Amino acid sequence: MKRDVIIACDFASREQTMAFLDKFTQEKPFVKIGMELFYAEGPEIVREIKRRGHKIFLDLKLCDIPNTVQKAMAVLSRLDVDMTNLHAFGTVEMMEAAIRGLTRPDGTRPLLIAVTQLTSTSQERMERDLLIEKPLPEVVIHYAKNARLAGLDGVVCSPLESGVVHQACGEEFVTVTPGVRFAGGDAGDQVRVTTPARAKELGSNFIVVGRPITGAEDPVAAYRRAVAEFVND
Repeated sequence: MKRDVIIACDFASREQTMAFLDKFTQEKPFVKIGMELFYAEGPEIVREIKRRGHKIFLDLKLCDIPNTVQKAMAVLSRLDVDMTNLHAFGTVEMMEAAIRGLTRPDGTRPLLIAVTQLTSTSQERMERDLLIEKPLPEVVIHYAKNARLAGLDGVVCSPLESGVVHQACGEEFVTVTPGVRFAGGDAGDQVRVTTPARAKELGSNFIVVGRPITGAEDPVAAYRRAVAEFVND
């Protein structure tokens, strides 16, 4: 599978988002629309960015009872996004219901991936706040195997875990990895992080890069640097 860089458009409004995307006059980068922007602007922001020619990862991390998730995914399937996600801890049954809802009458659907553990989660936080005492890498692999069992296309995980996920679930199983920073950059609120070049070595299929690009003095140059380090051979 071809590698790609996804820009996390974590903006609060349509105006900020479009001003950012207007900087890209040559490229049409793959973008992530998260909860902040989607809740501020609604489904129309997805349609507008799609009309501009961008691929879209709709990052809403659904998690609820299976029937509710199935119905919500049926609504999202009409937005023509390229990828969306849910939380793996919602159980295999919930993930199976999500696929049923996301699949259109003609049999097509976006890529569906499951969040294993957030890249802001550490072993200590997982044990203290979630009462999960297994080693974090073991938890990630267990959730990834459940996602694969449910028929999902891949998982969101740390780039540090992408290699072992592929070993456990197959090379075709997609790994989408946030927690990517340029060498020497600020880790921010992420705990399990690495560089684009290292993520490539570890086997990530997609990296999600936010502030190192959106907060850069020259976002287009920062995006091109990420592509050069991660995508180009």
